[in-house]
Amino acid sequence: MIPLKDKNPSSTVPFVNYILIAANAAVFFYELSLGSGLGDFFVKYGLVPSRYFEMVAAHTHPVTRYFPFFTSMFIHGGWLHIIGNMWFLFIFGDNVEDRLGHRRYFLFYLLSGLAAAALQVFLSAGSSVPTIGASGAISGVLGAYLVMFPRARIVTLLPIFFFFDIIDISAILFIGFWFMIQFFSGIQSLGVDTTGGIAWWAHVGGFVAGIALVPIFRRRRYAT
Repeated sequence: MIPLKDKNPSSTVPFVNYILIAANAAVFFYELSLGSGLGDFFVKYGLVPSRYFEMVAAHTHPVTRYFPFFTSMFIHGGWLHIIGNMWFLFIFGDNVEDRLGHRRYFLFYLLSGLAAAALQVFLSAGSSVPTIGASGAISGVLGAYLVMFPRARIVTLLPIFFFFDIIDISAILFIGFWFMIQFFSGIQSLGVDTTGGIAWWAHVGGFVAGIALVPIFRRRRYAT
């Protein structure tokens, strides 16, 4: 299912969400200029689980050790990767920012991304493949959206074999279905030796973190 838009207008301009989208886009266009150096860029600024644990064992400086947890959130592996992530962030992020406030939303986004990366690292400790992408943080945004706007309507493009249909479903159905895919795909990936692919557990970790962080970050006038 592909979300086309939500029927949930915001009351404020989501400029933090726009800045996050612009920052991801800027990094991606920089990646396009690297040519053969792109692989080294992924290894240096992406989050490599096995490398992280090697740095822990070697007592590497904490800044060096944890820096990739942040930088990996702004790196993408291709056009479909960044377009898909930024589209979800564009649709769902504005309402979450509206409810949390600009500064809270920015911190919420980063913390969701960190939680996502942490779970992925610990469940794939032996992997030498860089974990990259904003999807963990965006999963946190989806978790927050589900908590705060469960009845919001999502206009969705639904592929049915070789045909497409446009349906209008609630956020709880759309996001709930999305999460079930992430969770069961994560279960299937446990113990599987892969050389790449989707960081399912980053999605699960970010989503759960987003739900847990909402009561902390939601502004009081919206609290229930």
